[in-house]
Amino acid sequence: MTVCLSTNGMSVYELARAPVKLLVSTTHGVRVLERDGAGAPWRITGHVLDGKHVSAMMIVPGGGIFAAVHHGGLFHSADDGVTWEQRTDGLTIAHVYSLGYRVRPEGTVLYAGTEPVSLFRSFDNGLNWEELPAIGKVPGHEKWTFPPPPHFAHTKNFMFDPRDPDIFYATVEQGALLKTADGGVTWRELGSFYRSDDAWYKDVHRVAAHPSNPDELYMATGIGLYRSDDAGENWTRLTDPGFRIGYPDQILFPPGPDDVMLMSGSESDPTVWHTSHHAHGTVMRSRDRGASWEDASSGIVGDGRANIEALNMAVYPGGVSLFAGNTDGEVYASDDRAGNWNLIAQGLKPISKGRHFRNLQPMTG
Repeated sequence: MTVCLSTNGMSVYELARAPVKLLVSTTHGVRVLERDGAGAPWRITGHVLDGKHVSAMMIVPGGGIFAAVHHGGLFHSADDGVTWEQRTDGLTIAHVYSLGYRVRPEGTVLYAGTEPVSLFRSFDNGLNWEELPAIGKVPGHEKWTFPPPPHFAHTKNFMFDPRDPDIFYATVEQGALLKTADGGVTWRELGSFYRSDDAWYKDVHRVAAHPSNPDELYMATGIGLYRSDDAGENWTRLTDPGFRIGYPDQILFPPGPDDVMLMSGSESDPTVWHTSHHAHGTVMRSRDRGASWEDASSGIVGDGRANIEALNMAVYPGGVSLFAGNTDGEVYASDDRAGNWNLIAQGLKPISKGRHFRNLQPMTG
């Protein structure tokens, strides 16, 4: 029972029993953690794809494990992460940023998002890829950018509508929230959330749908959290600039009461980290669909420097396991829906999106 923890990969895994293997994406490869069974201690047992900054990972049912690498294309493992091979035929952009898949009646389709913004898909488990370039040509694309050099925006994340395999959303950082109704061939922007005085231009991180209502969407952006009740056509901002998580990213809905959700992120955006060297990353919980929030970081220790850049969960009969990874190379786990977290690995290379970890290095001199 294997789970992958990465910044821009899968965030929910459905398993037959509690996970016993965790693949953690870092700026220098993937660290392998294992345990003997539910409740047993985790231990570091391996290191694969050494030297590669792995930004996203996903496990495809019956199709193995995929890892997206910064400026390194895509790798595939057919043996539960032990050995890897490149699968880049047709991938004309080397910087793969995000991954997703859809199970269709005719077979599973894989999607890879890139920097600069584009989209590739594969019908043969990654052996061959074709580009769907329309995602990067949506009206307004000339305004898309990203603060650090070379200032190229990227396809950061996907969210798939469970009711229709042709409908899904893609987030562009920075530039747009996009929606397709034909499997990624054409796209339109959902931009009603944007205001001209926003601190950042359409800095969309990810979108998550409420499990009981796919039209109820939650969107994490560089200036806060938003909610839509009509599949993204209209949005209400839920958090203000003074909220504890001013720069949210990951959103999860643990199984249980419908109103409960988790969110992780930092107190401020990375431009502040560059001078403060502190992100003050945390996890928070809402029990009323985002209207109010409480701390959910008990057990996550540290001096406040690190940001939590990866958060996911494995759901299985009778339980749920949560995992969080930060820019200090620490991994935490919770088996009680974020009531308490336990440190299960430390001293790893940073678990980080892009160059975020560089802004959080300890000050010297």
